[in-house]
Amino acid sequence: MEIVITISSGFLLLVGSFLCISGGIGLLRFPDFYTRMHAVGVTDTLGAGMILAGLMILSTDFLVFAKLVMILLFTLLIGPTTSHVLAKAAFHNGVIPKGSNNLKQTKEKESTSSII
Repeated sequence: MEIVITISSGFLLLVGSFLCISGGIGLLRFPDFYTRMHAVGVTDTLGAGMILAGLMILSTDFLVFAKLVMILLFTLLIGPTTSHVLAKAAFHNGVIPKGSNNLKQTKEKESTSSII
């Protein structure tokens, strides 16, 4: 039974680490702010969740397990919310995604209609 726990925990830790590394590569490689935010937001939340699940499987103490569950819940709530708020703030401050001329016209139309 211990070998199954070790293998499953190692698999979750390996997949979570791969997702976090791929999110970091996406942060460096993608062309604009929004695609970078998407890459980091999705992979960071899922990668951290996998790593925490792997650590929860390995934990033997209830207090450690409870703390890891709380960290996982906070990560699942705060990560996507932070990504959304950053993307919304960037859009409101005029950061335009690459290759979206129609979005630029919509943004200009919104700014002129709010003046009137």
